[in-house]
Amino acid sequence: MKLVRFGPPGRENPGIIDADWKIRDLSKIVPDIGGDVLSPKGLAKIRKANLKKLPVARSDVRLGPCVANTRHFIAIGLNYIDHAIETNATIPKEPIIFSKAPTCIRGAYDDDVLPKGSKKSDWEVELCIVIGSRAGEILKAAYGL
Repeated sequence: MKLVRFGPPGRENPGIIDADWKIRDLSKIVPDIGGDVLSPKGLAKIRKANLKKLPVARSDVRLGPCVANTRHFIAIGLNYIDHAIETNATIPKEPIIFSKAPTCIRGAYDDDVLPKGSKKSDWEVELCIVIGSRAGEILKAAYGL
């Protein structure tokens, strides 16, 4: 299942990519693509939908941020050895955990806005995991802490 959000910034619709690589509008099935929809119950609701009956989005539609209503963005720094080496950083004994503003999440081809007078920018592509069910102590379990 390939879920997307599409449309103008701030007014994205939930969508799904069908077998022909067309975006189908899920607005009549789910309100948006967020944590609750990404739960087992929400995904089951989408699986039941007849994709062929859903409206097709324009082929030139903007792809928005992958998830809606993001409240927290927790990241792991220097999460692989090559990253530490390329930045001349000491390889950490434990994960470096930090948070970013949820507004850092952009659409696939959205412009990045740099601060006025910026001379150098650094960018990264992040792999994001959305947890649609209640969870706790995830990092502790993942890293054996």
